[in-house]
Amino acid sequence: MSQINDGNSNKLIFTVDSESTGLRLDKYLSTQCEDLSRSYIQKIIQEGGVLLNGENVKAKYPVNEDDRIELNVPDLIVPEVKPENIELDVLYEDDDVIVVNKPKGMVVHPAAGHYSGTLVNALLYHCKDLSGINGVMRPGIVHRIDMNTTGSLIVCKNDFAHKSIADQLKVHSINRRYVAICEGVLKNDEGTVDAPIGRSTKDRKKMAVNLNGKEAVTHYKVLKRLKKHTYIECKLETGRTHQIRVHMAHIGHPLLGDDVYGHEYKNLQGQTLHAKTLGFIQPHTEEYVEINAPIPEYFEHLLDVLG
Repeated sequence: MSQINDGNSNKLIFTVDSESTGLRLDKYLSTQCEDLSRSYIQKIIQEGGVLLNGENVKAKYPVNEDDRIELNVPDLIVPEVKPENIELDVLYEDDDVIVVNKPKGMVVHPAAGHYSGTLVNALLYHCKDLSGINGVMRPGIVHRIDMNTTGSLIVCKNDFAHKSIADQLKVHSINRRYVAICEGVLKNDEGTVDAPIGRSTKDRKKMAVNLNGKEAVTHYKVLKRLKKHTYIECKLETGRTHQIRVHMAHIGHPLLGDDVYGHEYKNLQGQTLHAKTLGFIQPHTEEYVEINAPIPEYFEHLLDVLG
């Protein structure tokens, strides 16, 4: 890839390599531009902002080795993040922090393609003040969980609390336990996956076990063996992007419904993963607080059906 400096800093030029031959044009570009969503790239293509060998083609066009692709990304206009009256399931709240039970399908903070309906939009309506350390697009946000992961997430109301919680996350002292349903029946009652995670060399939108990645440790134990699946609890020592999803796929047991690292299921919206327990030291009182988010109804139903 090369960036053209001709007065338009948003013009990117790509030359397709052999490994990418046959990929749809929109998918190829999404692997090269991790900050742009695939739907946004499709919109640019539809509006004529992409040229393949000098011609406009459709998003589904299969690319070939040595194809020259010119992508013109429109100037980014960052909208004002507005409070929205979205119902929140508040599990705990004090003067420093608020712990919410994030529903499936909700994005944590605004980003390209998701400027409304996010947790931040809801928080701005619910809370008078949020910490400003992470900027106007991510007020209060000190950590995240994936859009289709449910469960407990802590948000900070002031910068003192933000620094305290961030420090706890940095030294891995926050107690985070997840429950998940994975494919296949695990043989061992418990185990540990100790494998570094970094950006995938094949798909920049994905993470992968990568020897050049950052240390990542996940402990898991079997809660219940189902007919063709296993209900597990995972405890994180580290907090890498998609850590549980990547680690369970790495050992041959991807999470049920994970269409990125496992298999897509028509009746499921993404991975079956729930952030159940969150334990932390309250920033001012220095007392230990532990919150448990109830298992979602869809999750309970799956356990009954699969059992």
